[in-house]
Amino acid sequence: MKALQIESEGVSALRDIPQPAPAAGEVLVRVRHVGLCGSDLNTYKGLNPLVSLPRVPGHEIGGEVAQVGTGVPADYAPGKRVIVMPYTSCGQCSSCRKGRVNACRSNRTLGVQQEGGLAEYVSLPYEKLILNHTLEARHLALVEPLSVGFHAAVRGRVGPGDKVVVIGCGMIGMGAVAGAAHYGGQVIALDTSADKTALALTFGAAHAVDASAADVQAQILALTDGEGADVVIEAVGLPQTFTQAIDLACFAGRVVYVGYAKQPVSYQTQYFNLKELDIMGSRNATMADFDAVIQFLEHQDNIDALISKVFPLNQADQALPYWAAERAHTLKVMIEC
Repeated sequence: MKALQIESEGVSALRDIPQPAPAAGEVLVRVRHVGLCGSDLNTYKGLNPLVSLPRVPGHEIGGEVAQVGTGVPADYAPGKRVIVMPYTSCGQCSSCRKGRVNACRSNRTLGVQQEGGLAEYVSLPYEKLILNHTLEARHLALVEPLSVGFHAAVRGRVGPGDKVVVIGCGMIGMGAVAGAAHYGGQVIALDTSADKTALALTFGAAHAVDASAADVQAQILALTDGEGADVVIEAVGLPQTFTQAIDLACFAGRVVYVGYAKQPVSYQTQYFNLKELDIMGSRNATMADFDAVIQFLEHQDNIDALISKVFPLNQADQALPYWAAERAHTLKVMIEC
């Protein structure tokens, strides 16, 4: 079968690899759509320390059941459409014992610590597949990245009346915008791209602020009655946005980091104490987050606006170079298999 491999830094190519067969408890999924994630782009650029090369990328996957192994429930019949939950959990580590399996110490995400789904077929345990026939086929691959943003809103305990700043309106940030609005927050979207903040306004943001403006903090204070945000969700992953999140949070506010910085971050830590902030990390997503996103998307009529560019599988080797060159103007690159 055909698959895209990232072979070395800056080099991706279509290759023929063996087609998997479903083992007991597994489903062979015919891959229909795969979204490219920032982790895939970092792998391509040689910036992902979790990946060894060559690697088949891709963990944002929508497809359909092609074949089932023994022991798979009858609901997973050939032709049924599925959303892939691309994480693993060991069941033994401290995170798993606390029920937070999304943060499993031994997690192996598709396309990162193991081969991904940017191929014609992938075989997975049926428990990792969500059956869905309410969304358009191409929208199934959007559920996972939006779920990561929804999970950040859950980590921030966003509730009705909370003023929420989301720093960065890429795909994860867009999910955080939608998630925070879904849970009742009044969302302020912050990004340097006017196109992305304009789109954020259609996905639940009440206000948009240009992150490159000189008076960002003053604008945020003006929009939050001079207090600062109850919740700040950082979805960029730069040292300056990590520290900005602390500055924009109100006293007794909450800060959630869903981006992660590739360089060390220096803080004036007195604000942690003076503001008595809750500072939280956010990783992956839970089944509840996936379910919430599916319900959200079922009532959206502008979902296609999230998809910037679609490549057919036979041109998939062009997708990562395209995104690397056009990242500032690109929200989601998708491969149609």
